Amino acid sequence: MDTWILLRGLTRETAHWGRFADDFQSAWPDARVVALDLPGNGQLHARRSPLTVQGMVAACRAELASQGVRPPFRLFAMSLGAMVATEWARTAPADIVGCVLVNTSFRQFSPFFHRLRPRNYTALLGLALLPRSPEAMERTVWRLTSNAPDPRNAVIDDWVAARARHPVSAANALRQLVAAARYRAPTVAPSPPVLLLASQNDQLVDSRCSQAIARGWQCTLALHPQAGHDLPLDAPQWVLEQVQRWLVQAPHRAEH
Repeated sequence: MDTWILLRGLTRETAHWGRFADDFQSAWPDARVVALDLPGNGQLHARRSPLTVQGMVAACRAELASQGVRPPFRLFAMSLGAMVATEWARTAPADIVGCVLVNTSFRQFSPFFHRLRPRNYTALLGLALLPRSPEAMERTVWRLTSNAPDPRNAVIDDWVAARARHPVSAANALRQLVAAARYRAPTVAPSPPVLLLASQNDQLVDSRCSQAIARGWQCTLALHPQAGHDLPLDAPQWVLEQVQRWLVQAPHRAEH
């Protein structure tokens, strides 16, 4: 039985998958799908976030072991979660059968102004430094990460509720930023197969970041023409179709 581990990004948690986690399980009903929080986020919000991506990998492995979830795994990961997935595949390849990395970027492949579009710097600083209502903050996140024509109020309400249930401390948010800034991905692809998914119209991270990784690693890349940074939110069916196509076409290692 395949086991998929879903990993979100900076300060986000399993609740932010919304319906996508259920859609993912429905697409592969015989698989085990585990949405995992990084330390400092979600159900683990009271824990201190590691200052390194390597520390996050160790924490994820320990958390899954404590839950009785054993490798091998397939990883579906976004943003900071994609850095964790990459380092996991690099340092513990026996754990990993394959990785799907969504709208990620690595500093040795792309300049900083591609990794974070400059027009968003003011909004991001405001999120970090200016006291605002949870709804106002989540609407800003929506504007930065979704290209849907109108805010889905039910989704934003869910995000606000998640923020209230599992508040991420400013210290943990900073620690996650430091870990992401310090991380250097391998210049050669990890041994497990990799699929990159990216949004050509991503308003937060330039899709050229994923294109650069695909060239450097010689791995599969699929581009969506309209969706925003949160691809599973804006184009869930397209994402599932790309993963299914890749699973059929990609070379697979022998199962453990």
